[in-house]
Amino acid sequence: MDHGENPVSTELQEYAEPVPQLLKLISSNEVAGFDSIMEGETPVFPNPTNSSQPNGHQRKISISISMPSSPTGATSAGTKNVLFVQDNAKGFKNGVPESCVGSKAKPKGVKFLSQPMPKGSVFGEGANMNQNPNVKKFKDKRFDSFKTWSGKLERQLTNLRGRQQESESEDDSVRPSENEALPVDRYFDALEGPELETLRASEEIVLPDDKTWPFLLRYPISSFGICLGVSSQAIMWKTLATATSTNFLHISLTVNLILWWISVALVAIVASIYLTKVILYFEAVRREYYHPIRVNFFFAPWISLLFLAIGVPPSVASSLPVALWYVLMTPFLCLELKIYGQWMSGGQRRLSKVANPSNHLSVVGNFVGALLGASMGLKEGPIFFFAVGLAHYTVLFVTLYQRLPTNETLPKELHPVFFLFVAAPSVASMAWANIQGSFDYGSRIAYFIALFLYFSLAVRINFFRGFKFSLAWWAYTFPMTGAAIATMRYSSAVTNVVTQTLSVILSVVATLTVTALLVTTILHAFVQRDLFPNDIAIAISDRKPKSHRRWFNLIRHGSSEHNADIDTFLKFANGDTKDIEAGLKISSAEAK
Repeated sequence: MDHGENPVSTELQEYAEPVPQLLKLISSNEVAGFDSIMEGETPVFPNPTNSSQPNGHQRKISISISMPSSPTGATSAGTKNVLFVQDNAKGFKNGVPESCVGSKAKPKGVKFLSQPMPKGSVFGEGANMNQNPNVKKFKDKRFDSFKTWSGKLERQLTNLRGRQQESESEDDSVRPSENEALPVDRYFDALEGPELETLRASEEIVLPDDKTWPFLLRYPISSFGICLGVSSQAIMWKTLATATSTNFLHISLTVNLILWWISVALVAIVASIYLTKVILYFEAVRREYYHPIRVNFFFAPWISLLFLAIGVPPSVASSLPVALWYVLMTPFLCLELKIYGQWMSGGQRRLSKVANPSNHLSVVGNFVGALLGASMGLKEGPIFFFAVGLAHYTVLFVTLYQRLPTNETLPKELHPVFFLFVAAPSVASMAWANIQGSFDYGSRIAYFIALFLYFSLAVRINFFRGFKFSLAWWAYTFPMTGAAIATMRYSSAVTNVVTQTLSVILSVVATLTVTALLVTTILHAFVQRDLFPNDIAIAISDRKPKSHRRWFNLIRHGSSEHNADIDTFLKFANGDTKDIEAGLKISSAEAK
């Protein structure tokens, strides 16, 4: 190599390449924020003349290829800074900086003005995540007030990750009290209807009403009614195969075995889902527990387990341990001490205030437990629960039978719940038969009461027509099955053509009803996907809304019967608060 030749120019000539089309069309000074050399600084390497560039392309001083935003990345080994300059640019001689000619001093470094790339912008990740509805639903903090793990622990983890905590004022507006339960007065003030599941027009909910909630929040405790219907079928087919009055049917115990395993799987699935709800959304479960009507369905899981114990196939277990009965009846005793005590002590949870056919669930468990305990050979325990159930069933029966004129009637969707009247006396007749050892007069009295109530409801065809499907329909499956089983027990004591025919008819009706309901439930759950709507009953606010919001809610719901009240309100809307209150008084007086 000729020592007279500039080594820097020789090295750059080896790497000379045509400038990409993008750089041919864009000038450095025309791009805002592009990397450039600040005034007063010297470039590192010159660039020889590129004769291949077209005429008319002018370069201003210098431009550089954008380098990483990190200073270490810009100066790390293996990176090269390439600068393009004009031949006659000021401060250059033959493409070589004048400061570098005859000097071995290292040139000054180039200051890079690159800025870091926004997080999540690579390959459009940020846009995709924001557009994904599942991610939005997962990040929706409006449901945090019902989440079990959305409290102090989550906020601490958020701070550890370096994220700024959102203002607590927004969370406090929607987060209910973590220590105090929702008072019962709020349920009666905010909800209406015999089941207290309909939100009043003047109320607001703490969860969004413009979207579908997470599945667990929409999963009610009343789902255990399905377990009651299917597991009671296992008991019925076991009785059909073993009762002396139905031997002529030659029913195999295989049917009982299949239904029992189906019942076990169904109870396990329903219980697992609700247990997940307890873990993840404990506030929702607590609100259901303090709901004056929903609390009765907390007996349903334990009744389902009692049904499984009674209907166990002989091939699975010929006898059950006595300790199992005490384990299953302990929750009943705890719940009854609370529920029956509230009925007796008065207040907003007194029986005359909360009386509903679903209250039968709190009574039926006593007779089912007495039936299982007596079949195990126990005496005192079954008699105790039988006596407790009989006393409270009598009070509940009278309260529901003579409903006060001020009490609302059940809507059509809940008419099947009236079959719960049949459940308690049917099971009580069989329980007393096991306690006494025979289907004596006491058992027959209870059975005849159940049979009369069954037929008094069955003949009213119009009473069960013209309404949409609801989970409440499962309420009359196990009472019908219980009536069929009691009829078979009675037919074994009084065997004749009438009792045998009645046993077969009631068994067929119960089986067809459960089958139809099971198919309908599956269709609504997996095809139409409307089995579990938003559970408004658990989302009521813990405080009363402001009075003026009532009118906007009425307008939003479009209630025609309140048009006169809305007109009166609008007349005084431009005045002060006293005028609005006067308008409210006038509208209420006209309504009277």
